[in-house]
Amino acid sequence: MTDVFLVPGLRTPFVKASGSYLGFSAIQLSGPVVAAMAKRAKPDFIVWGQVIPDATVTNIARELVFEARLSPETPAYSTVLACATSFVAAVQAAGMVGRGRLHLAMVGGVETMSHVPLALKSSFADTLFGQFAKNPAGALATLQKVTPADFDLPTNGWANRQSGRSQGQHTEDTAKKFAIPRADQDARALKSHQGAIAGQDSGFFSDLVMPFGGVDHDTIPRRDTSLEKLAALRPAFDHEHGTLTAGNSSPNTDGAASVWVADAEGLKRLGNPPAVRFVDWEIAAMDYHEEGILMAPARAIPRLLARNKFTFKDIQLWNIHEAFAAQVLANVKAASDPVYRREKAGVDFDLGEFPWERVNPHGGSLSIGHPFAATGARILSQAVKELSAMPVGSRGIVSICADGGQGAVGLIERV
Repeated sequence: MTDVFLVPGLRTPFVKASGSYLGFSAIQLSGPVVAAMAKRAKPDFIVWGQVIPDATVTNIARELVFEARLSPETPAYSTVLACATSFVAAVQAAGMVGRGRLHLAMVGGVETMSHVPLALKSSFADTLFGQFAKNPAGALATLQKVTPADFDLPTNGWANRQSGRSQGQHTEDTAKKFAIPRADQDARALKSHQGAIAGQDSGFFSDLVMPFGGVDHDTIPRRDTSLEKLAALRPAFDHEHGTLTAGNSSPNTDGAASVWVADAEGLKRLGNPPAVRFVDWEIAAMDYHEEGILMAPARAIPRLLARNKFTFKDIQLWNIHEAFAAQVLANVKAASDPVYRREKAGVDFDLGEFPWERVNPHGGSLSIGHPFAATGARILSQAVKELSAMPVGSRGIVSICADGGQGAVGLIERV
């Protein structure tokens, strides 16, 4: 079996939506990242993702080949799995490198949450399309009569299509079911900001983040936040009884991120950096109506650890996507419960006590931001750099929850 390695990529600074990147499209955000990555090594193929689609772009990965002026002979395809998009892109690439002429993959994702496409209702769009084919002047006249009723408007943000409820609303259910206190959520958010600020101050992000659009660092981490300030924020999704706020929930974010996936030959082309092996992964799905929409990692983590015969403390580094502080706390609480593991994950294996001190040492999505499709590559690059500084044999877990009741978890090892 071919060993697969991960090497940190580059990304733009992450900024809040409708801010510094308001004037940029997803392709414009991604192109400079791809071009800068290609200066280090020529990829054999590209996998890229975007969750909120641009109706004029059918394959953003292939568009980026031309946008970044790479060889047109570079194969490129797009993929999507909600917030786990670029993580799953890495899994897909891992199954391809080492076969044929493929040794090095450039993987990533982008989201411009500043730009939300508005969709015409299919009945109106079909009528309009038919008119343009037969009577363009009549079609233009029809367009002048368009009303809000002719659009499928995003009145509840990025609500799940099946439930009609947002991830925040679903996660309020999770917080209640798993009894996650508001104070614990705020404390987790504060740790995220403290880790990100410490990373900025130490220069940890200097070779991961490239300047873009007049911004040279992540602008979301708050140096001045505190438990008192977080506690003063009002609930965002359940105004009467909720515990989720803007402070303990990840913000709408713009940004693009990348990571390298390579076999041994690809690793040589990257200059033989410290090697972190992509050992194993688990992708889980669940019926989210009972527990909440972001709880699949509580199944995936025990399965992955048990399969490799590791306990929680056998993992020296944990990088957990922070869509919401409540979701992080609930997933770990559930995965730590022997009854839950046995009944929900199908795992009867003692994982021991969870080491919270090893989680997200340089911050997570609560403080850095969460551009949906870019988050997986951001977390993988960050985790690989952190693990590269640890002794040979150290292990890390990357865990990402995703809309629709899905989750993706990976095991990495310093070799």
